[in-house]
Amino acid sequence: MSEANTALCVRDVMQTKFDVIDCMSSVADALRIMQSHPSATLIVEKKHTKDEYGMLLISDIARHVIAKDRNPERVNVYEIMVKPVLTADPNMSIKNCSLLLQRFEVTRAPVLEDRKVIGLVSFDDLVLKGLCREL
Repeated sequence: MSEANTALCVRDVMQTKFDVIDCMSSVADALRIMQSHPSATLIVEKKHTKDEYGMLLISDIARHVIAKDRNPERVNVYEIMVKPVLTADPNMSIKNCSLLLQRFEVTRAPVLEDRKVIGLVSFDDLVLKGLCREL
């Protein structure tokens, strides 16, 4: 990896547009959001200031709703979401972020600043926006 890539940080490559959903929403509501704003990830809002963020992925819906033949109108987001989630700091280097995601076997993480989600970072972002930047 070149010096240019080690200087890049998560803030430089993260997605700043992301969708948020309430944990009490149905999976059907989540699917409507995911279809109207093509996204495979939704950030689940905190219930209160001392709570943690959650995340709902398309793969969670496939594993916990489709594979179990459950009705998406009758399943709430909180039943299948991941919470708490691994988070990334916006000033973390893309190399360390890649190592972090690999270490915990996740493909993406919310980016937090002052305990607020400001973006999402994934392996796609690290490679396509980070590593490919110099090609």
